[in-house]
Amino acid sequence: MDEIGGVFDAPTLFRAVDVLGVVGNGLLGGIVARRMRFDLVGFLVLAMLSGLGGGIIRDLMLTVHPVALTDPAYLSGAFSAALVAYLVPLRSKWLNWALTIADMLAVGCWTATGTIKALGYGLGVLPSLLLGVITAVGGGMTRDVLVGRIPAIFGGNTLYATLAVVGAVQAWLLTEAGMSDLGMGMSIVTCLVLGILSRQFGWQLPKAPEWSLPFFRPRPPGEGRDSQDEDAGQVSDNDEESK
Repeated sequence: MDEIGGVFDAPTLFRAVDVLGVVGNGLLGGIVARRMRFDLVGFLVLAMLSGLGGGIIRDLMLTVHPVALTDPAYLSGAFSAALVAYLVPLRSKWLNWALTIADMLAVGCWTATGTIKALGYGLGVLPSLLLGVITAVGGGMTRDVLVGRIPAIFGGNTLYATLAVVGAVQAWLLTEAGMSDLGMGMSIVTCLVLGILSRQFGWQLPKAPEWSLPFFRPRPPGEGRDSQDEDAGQVSDNDEESK
């Protein structure tokens, strides 16, 4: 797995996918900034959060220097994407699909990177999987909160965080088997394929069921307060009559 097709070594290929994901998500952040009618500063901030936020959160939780601040390719990619989105309205249908592909590639790459990196720092399985998912979805979630929107991963949209969980599990299993490069590659391919299918067919997680128990009837909002107010009024009337 060190050489792929005799041309690219695995770390170089994965880094290319990583930077591509930064640029793609930076463009997505720029699209949000245009919808919100932000100025250039807003474009730069949202592009940086979208493309780099998850990795920065992960590295801060691992108490290490964020890679985004030590490798100039990452900040350069995010800021270049912000400038492109600022100067050119990105409204093409084919461009949207290209950004979707770049985003799904990034989900697989980032979730595997976060999981493998956390395992390398000696964390357990669940914390490593969590950091893998945070790496993949943390930037977009932070961006949405910053602009006052409900994060897309909270529901009502096609599968996204679920893909990150699947990719993280794959990366963990193959890393434990001594095949971390294969784990990275499988995570990228799986998230790409499932992500495109999810968008194409509208796959979503089911919403919370609306069950009602026959022996339990929730009290309507304000019912208890109204009865308490009536009781208090009756007591007050009785006191006035006694006077």
